[in-house]
Amino acid sequence: MDATPDELLRALADPERLALAGVLALVPTTARELADRSDLPLSRVRLHLARLSAVGLARLDHDRRTYRLDAETLRRAAQEVGPPREPGVALGAASEDEEAVLRHFIVGGRLREIPAKRSKRLIVLDRLALEFDVGVRYTERQVNDTLKRFHDDYVSLRRYLVDEQLLSRERGEYWRTGGPVELGGDSAVILPQATTGE
Repeated sequence: MDATPDELLRALADPERLALAGVLALVPTTARELADRSDLPLSRVRLHLARLSAVGLARLDHDRRTYRLDAETLRRAAQEVGPPREPGVALGAASEDEEAVLRHFIVGGRLREIPAKRSKRLIVLDRLALEFDVGVRYTERQVNDTLKRFHDDYVSLRRYLVDEQLLSRERGEYWRTGGPVELGGDSAVILPQATTGE
């Protein structure tokens, strides 16, 4: 059973465990190597690894010695928490006009309605495209689950994202092909639109 975001946060709240998870995020490592790197007793490292494993953050490789961080567990928790951003310039709005559109249509993390006017709809769709990571393939169900957090008519949103070439689709898989990409802080670049997946 997947851990809740709360359980994941509690597991990472211990500074030692957080440091060990950071090492695992960089490189798969054995308990002994983690103890050597962290100057912690092996017994304490094993307790921390057991806790991280219990919530799905760490998993053992096939050799039954090497641990690695399961980033997918963090991704699922982030999606479960809901829309992490408020509308605004940091969400891809390049101007005050775009920010005004986002603030009008997205209230409390939900889309009040799908804009009828294409120019406004494109601003909202660019914002929704930020929910999908570049280079990641999504199933239709994953796309639907993400869009449901914003509006009940996720089917129309998904179709608009594909029609406007912000998402591409092939054999039941979807991936980002357009829209803004966050670079950190308030900066963003616009992906060139493409029609192929590779």
